[in-house]
Amino acid sequence: MADESPEPEKVELEIHEAAREGALSAYLAEHPATASPVLYRIVADVVYERLTRRLERGRGHHRCAVAPELLLPECHDGFQDDVEAVLADLVKHADRRIGNLGGWMAARLNAVTVDANRRRRGERGALQRPRLPAWLGTALGPDPWLRALALDILMWVGVPTAVAGGLWPLGTWADRRAAATGDPGVTERQVAADVELVLSAMRTNPDWYEQYVERPLGRKQAPPACAPRADREGVYEPGYVSCAGPDESVEANLRALASEVIDAVEARMLAGDDPRTAVVEVLGLVFGVGTGSEDLGCAPGCAPDTDERVARLLADPEALDRVVEVLIGPVLEAMAQDGGGRDALEG
Repeated sequence: MADESPEPEKVELEIHEAAREGALSAYLAEHPATASPVLYRIVADVVYERLTRRLERGRGHHRCAVAPELLLPECHDGFQDDVEAVLADLVKHADRRIGNLGGWMAARLNAVTVDANRRRRGERGALQRPRLPAWLGTALGPDPWLRALALDILMWVGVPTAVAGGLWPLGTWADRRAAATGDPGVTERQVAADVELVLSAMRTNPDWYEQYVERPLGRKQAPPACAPRADREGVYEPGYVSCAGPDESVEANLRALASEVIDAVEARMLAGDDPRTAVVEVLGLVFGVGTGSEDLGCAPGCAPDTDERVARLLADPEALDRVVEVLIGPVLEAMAQDGGGRDALEG
């Protein structure tokens, strides 16, 4: 403990030892600069592996379930909120003996994160536990889709950020309406009409509507201004917007490239390719590794040394094994969601 700048691995061991002795609170106070970031990483790993990954799979966000770096912005915000809630709970109890730090946090994950989410919703003026009031259920009638949409609206008004280009996530709700009604041709315009129908029913109770719908809506943060991205020839790409600074744009583009990799690997596996071969060839193609072309030395929007790191990864059998393992899980899940699954792969 006397080292001025101990290695993170050493600090992590000391944190676990301090927790077992009931001295974590004292250790954090004594080594704030070195212990705090390591403890944050420990907590983040537990939250992602034991909570976030499961939630993202349940939402059908297969790429978000690959790694924290691939979380969509809105999913990443929720992940960070959960990490901060679990970290605060751990610090609050840091003076007790905790024999298994990861297991102790995992056992408390649901209760701690749900409670924190409810508090945040309450601070924004939204219902902490959205429920359909009897009067609203009567006003909407027996239609299960409208009743479900009303709950979605009550949930959405408590989310801190708005969506770009509109007030409601109509695309997501259109998919949900299609699943609920069995109508694959649902449009956002239809869902917008449904939203207005539900809001009209809510407005029949003006005080309730102002308190639990209008007020939290008014506290939503607007999404950042977005600008189109130019390709390397200076031609703007249609349909692409960048809402981030230079560093964040690189990260966002890398997330997009990761999505392309997963889609391409899935297509090759469905065509009968060996998973490992598919991963190697797709990574090489997307990041321009081994193409012999200078122009493909780095995929558009990636960091200058990304192609070099990918090349080193492909040359390291153990690292490649880990990448294949991480990629194949969500690919198989995506295939199952599409009706293919393991049978399509193995057949």
